[in-house]
Amino acid sequence: MAETPNQRDLEDGIQRDFSRSMSYGDYLRLDTLLAAQQPLSDPPQHDELLFIIQHQTSELWLKLMIHELRSARALLRSDDLSPALKRTARIKHILHTLTDQWSVLATLTPSEYAEIRPFLATSSGFQSAQYREVEFLLGNKNPDMVDVFSHDEAARTTLAELLHEPSLYDEFLAHLARQGYAVPLRLLDRDWSQPRTSDSELVDLFASVYAAPAEHWGVYETCEELVDVEDAFQQWRFRHLQVVQRVIGHKVGTGGSSGVDFLRRALSLTFFPELYEVRTRIGE
Repeated sequence: MAETPNQRDLEDGIQRDFSRSMSYGDYLRLDTLLAAQQPLSDPPQHDELLFIIQHQTSELWLKLMIHELRSARALLRSDDLSPALKRTARIKHILHTLTDQWSVLATLTPSEYAEIRPFLATSSGFQSAQYREVEFLLGNKNPDMVDVFSHDEAARTTLAELLHEPSLYDEFLAHLARQGYAVPLRLLDRDWSQPRTSDSELVDLFASVYAAPAEHWGVYETCEELVDVEDAFQQWRFRHLQVVQRVIGHKVGTGGSSGVDFLRRALSLTFFPELYEVRTRIGE
């Protein structure tokens, strides 16, 4: 019996000529995308490409997360709960992907990073406008962050708008109120630029939901999806902290922050405080 060659022949119907039709590279604009990695190290350092690609891909995932968060927020505003939950589920998986990819950057040793750090100058992930958009959309509002982007008018304008708009959680509470739940009025008409603090009456409301899940299934499911998102976000934050500590120890960050200590303080921030406080009440 003749041996089969170790190859797969192209089928007759497979497109071969793209002189007049759109190719995969055309659709994705790969000529632009793959030309965006421009290392600055001189002499060239092997690991700078890793550092650039790690952060560029993170920005692409952040772009998608913003797209999904804005859509979920709009759907809640129109009381269209089911597709809003679909969006939040996708956000959760994006966060898992972002967390997993820190493992690639963790292969960068302190000695290797020291070779490329001088070429970063004062640039830092702290200056990611898209990351701040995500935090503002989730409810972590900080007016001081807007001024960080005074050099970028488009980013500053976007953040200033989000600062004064309801977050995803704010729209969820407004949705609950329209469904007849006793959401305190002070939570429905407030200064959206201020970060939320826990409200005991809202904890009471969620306690009643968790006491009878079957009677409040849509609300119950949404609460758990939001907790999933925050849990995934915190895992991303923590993994970031671990990798930074592993690579630079307790050095000051390139953007001027205290580095690891600054990142550690972010772990105490919460987007949905009542959804965590209610857990102490369940079963009492």
